[in-house]
Amino acid sequence: MDASRKRTVRLTITLIVAALLASALVYTSFSASTDTQTPSGLIGGEGSSNDVRLAGTITKGSADREGNKLRFKLRDSAGGKSIDVEYVGAVPDPFKDDGTREAIVTGSFRRGIFYAERDSLITKCPSKFKDKQKSKKT
Repeated sequence: MDASRKRTVRLTITLIVAALLASALVYTSFSASTDTQTPSGLIGGEGSSNDVRLAGTITKGSADREGNKLRFKLRDSAGGKSIDVEYVGAVPDPFKDDGTREAIVTGSFRRGIFYAERDSLITKCPSKFKDKQKSKKT
């Protein structure tokens, strides 16, 4: 086998392996994802109630600690319905129940309460730019 033929065979094998690895990565990315729901979508029965990511805004004054449990309410970002969330685990530093913080938790919805998996709470900080934009408009 001459040198140019060997290079062509190596290149072909390398491209096939790269395509297979890329396909495997795409497959695992989509198959491992969980459904993201809003409180009104979950209460309204849209979609699954097991293994769900719940996203919303933490309702002002709703956080209550009882031992190692944290209970709070998540509402739709645009207002509307809210869901009681029961969470156990590490609480991120930006978590505040001031009505401006968005949170995402993974868990299941049973009997009107969302039971979050341990250490699944993600809290987003409010944008610094929203306040500046509001003050510029006034």
